[in-house]
Amino acid sequence: MFRKAAVTTVSNGSYSQGQANGRLPSMDSEQPAQEGKVVLKKKVTLLRGISIIIGTIIGAGIFISPKGILKNTGSVGMSLTVWTVCGILSLFGALCYAELGTCIKKSGGHYTYILEAFGPLPAFVRVWVELLIIRPAATAVISLAFGRYILEPFFMQCEIPELAIKLVTAVGITLVMVLNSTSVSWSARIQIFLTFCKLVAILIIIVPGVIQLIKGETQHFKNAFAGNDASVMGLPLAFYSGMYAYSGWFYLNFVTEEVENPEKNIPLAICISMIIVTVGYVLTNVAYFTTISAGELLLSKAVAVTFAERLMGNFSLAVPVFVALSCFGSMNGGIFAVSRMFFVASREGHLPEILSMIHVRKHTPLPAVIVLHPLTMIMLFNGDLYSLLNFLSFARWLFIGLVVAGLIYLRYKRPDMPRPFKVPLFIPALFSFTCLFMVALSLYSDPVNTGIGFAITLTGVPAYYLFIVWDKKPKWFRKLLGK
Repeated sequence: MFRKAAVTTVSNGSYSQGQANGRLPSMDSEQPAQEGKVVLKKKVTLLRGISIIIGTIIGAGIFISPKGILKNTGSVGMSLTVWTVCGILSLFGALCYAELGTCIKKSGGHYTYILEAFGPLPAFVRVWVELLIIRPAATAVISLAFGRYILEPFFMQCEIPELAIKLVTAVGITLVMVLNSTSVSWSARIQIFLTFCKLVAILIIIVPGVIQLIKGETQHFKNAFAGNDASVMGLPLAFYSGMYAYSGWFYLNFVTEEVENPEKNIPLAICISMIIVTVGYVLTNVAYFTTISAGELLLSKAVAVTFAERLMGNFSLAVPVFVALSCFGSMNGGIFAVSRMFFVASREGHLPEILSMIHVRKHTPLPAVIVLHPLTMIMLFNGDLYSLLNFLSFARWLFIGLVVAGLIYLRYKRPDMPRPFKVPLFIPALFSFTCLFMVALSLYSDPVNTGIGFAITLTGVPAYYLFIVWDKKPKWFRKLLGK
């Protein structure tokens, strides 16, 4: 049924492929690799793992527009509560992925876990939607934020030309692709540096905010829960926005095979990262409200810039630069992780064979990285990016909920599976219910956009039978697929 990947080692060329049936030898196997075998090396240490998670979670959102939560909660106190609860829920999801990452020691994240629990069809649909729409659109959106904020200091008195933003964005996307194609080590080192920049940017906001609190600037916290009452629909939408702001905690699981001592480092990296991000997010929002009222925050296009202009004077010019670096870190972490999903899907026979090839000297999955470049550029210059993300934002939570439900299913289906790290059963039950509740809510509150997204996702089903199951393809069709 599935493509059988031949054993091919190209000693005098550029690439080498995995072994038969699309499966590389276990990365933690004590058996030596065959001579000439080229595999992705274990170069992700605990620090690099933390930088991947933090560097991918913290993007432009916390600096630009946390007003979505405030708008849907109606009060300062409730918005801070939602930020805290979303951090805890995200930690629960991350702990579930930590268990999966320590008992299923394969890269690929969502795709691999769905494949193990529920089989090839839903796994193929997940990677199909990720490759064609979600990842190119998500990369283009965060890259546009990078382009806009890197140019902000040069256009303080006028509007930034859209073409200039897109050209700088295209350069940024290309730079990230080249970096991830060239060296795993350098990509990880730069991610550590960018994560440091993100944390510095958050401290630049938190420290003046704490000073404001010490000075007694607490007027915006009086009657913190007073204001517009949160509607029945508004509060769940606020949670949806909050969970989106924390999304990214799952990216370390995309590179499990490259993590040193995954049984120890994956849970540690996830726990440390989520605690840092949750505390940072809550304190940053507290800092905003020491200087900006709820009404002013709702009117601001870039909350961090407004905050900095009021407290820091000329130093506020540094804030757009830090936001741009934050966006670049999210781009880098996302491409680094998701390219491994495509690599593993190709290794399993669900994507074209070339995507499972590794550069012999650089030990990077180069084809799996660069396949995103043309798709992202098409989205950048031609696509209605925000509509695409609205159509498919529910798909992310649908499949994450499915993955965590798969953890519960595997507890009963494969009880003897080694589980070096194990979470209490109520954690995956609560988290999967939350994800599926948000999906059901989106179907109710926005049936048109969600319905379009659902239809796009379902195109993966006929694609699966056409490209994977159908054995009697014409010669021209097989040649087109490279088989």
